[in-house]
Amino acid sequence: MTTTTLIANGILNQHLIDPEICIRCNTCEATCPIDAITHDDTNYVVMADKCNGCMDCISPCPTGAIDNWRKVPAAEPYPIDAQYGWDELPPALSAEQLAAAASDVQDLSQAQAVIAAAAESTGSGTGSSTSTRASASSASSVEQSVQESFRAASFGATVPPWSAAHAYTNLHGPKNPVTATVVGNINCTEAGFDNETHHIVLDFGSMPFPVLEGQSVGIIPPGTDATGRPHVARQYSIASARNGERPGYNNAALTVKRVTADHEGRPVRGVASNYLCDLKVGDTVQVIGPFGHSFLMPNHPRSHIVMICTGTGSAPMRAMTEWRRRLRKSGKFDGGKLMLFFGARTPQELPYFGPLQSLPKDFIDNNFAFSRVPGQPRRYVQDAMRERAADLAALLRDENTHIFVCGLKSMEEGVVLALRDVIVQAGMDWDGVAARLKQQGRLHLETY
Repeated sequence: MTTTTLIANGILNQHLIDPEICIRCNTCEATCPIDAITHDDTNYVVMADKCNGCMDCISPCPTGAIDNWRKVPAAEPYPIDAQYGWDELPPALSAEQLAAAASDVQDLSQAQAVIAAAAESTGSGTGSSTSTRASASSASSVEQSVQESFRAASFGATVPPWSAAHAYTNLHGPKNPVTATVVGNINCTEAGFDNETHHIVLDFGSMPFPVLEGQSVGIIPPGTDATGRPHVARQYSIASARNGERPGYNNAALTVKRVTADHEGRPVRGVASNYLCDLKVGDTVQVIGPFGHSFLMPNHPRSHIVMICTGTGSAPMRAMTEWRRRLRKSGKFDGGKLMLFFGARTPQELPYFGPLQSLPKDFIDNNFAFSRVPGQPRRYVQDAMRERAADLAALLRDENTHIFVCGLKSMEEGVVLALRDVIVQAGMDWDGVAARLKQQGRLHLETY
């Protein structure tokens, strides 16, 4: 499918992202197989000259913001620069406006040329559209082919496990957020200020806000950004079980790392993370959501869960582990195996390290990987996975096994490659196993 297939009679069905409900989680950009989605500090946008309508980005979006379309003159698609400035989607054009525009384009090739020309003039700052122009060098084409030969994101499921509980989503949006009260805020690491991670408990009072393990919420920081616009919501995974951090109460927990530097180590103060980490008991916050309909734990007896995470990617894993722990304590659920691969730079920076070590060994199989321990070689979660290849392979032979990956985007490829190696070395067919894991909702990737 190409862009021209989205054009008929001089009208383009342009793919757009709704900035009002987008929570900037990067799922769409990470999922798009042709790099047709990009972003700036304000909005995520779709490039009209690249989008082919493949729909791969639709299901993974937790809010539905990605599933928006506008019929526009093919000669005048909404340019990227305009989309960056939007606070809401533009109104749909009338039938009369579209009919008048249709007569301006004589054929599809002309429309395609106009779209490409528009992207040429407005997309120079994206760094993506230039690599797809006809004038791209053969070296760039080869490089792109190599990069696309193994797309880790393509193996992730977009459907939930068959036994997952029903998930409620989008109950509260930016225009009608819920006010929650902080009832707990503790540092759950031994690291200093620059690397601390907080466990924050929010109480929703009498307002219904049902959440499941694996879902997320959006927190709206107070104030405005550098352009004077209200801050957009930031997404955080739920770190508590479905019946609350405190069972029987209408509350939920989040795992929040205080951001004091960007990925290149340059000093920066994360707006939402520092706001949340500094909250006191009794303070209130504005919450939207919940979000997420596929990254959900299985609920059938003897289902096994393999959890692979780094840093605050531990939040959904803590939620799943806690729910299984409560079921085990009740004696009313015959749970399968839990296997955790958890990575951090040092033990002091690993959230929930102490509580994890106190869990019974026959309840959860913990495997830690630390990459910055003085005097020791760097070790990552994929290294730990390969070390436990025999045990992982045994679980992967069982179709009751579900795998959840959560953490920084940089870990995704290494983890999926490690899974592939484990499967191949065990004599199984990677393509067949990977296809079943995806189709049956048993391999979920949530990276950022």
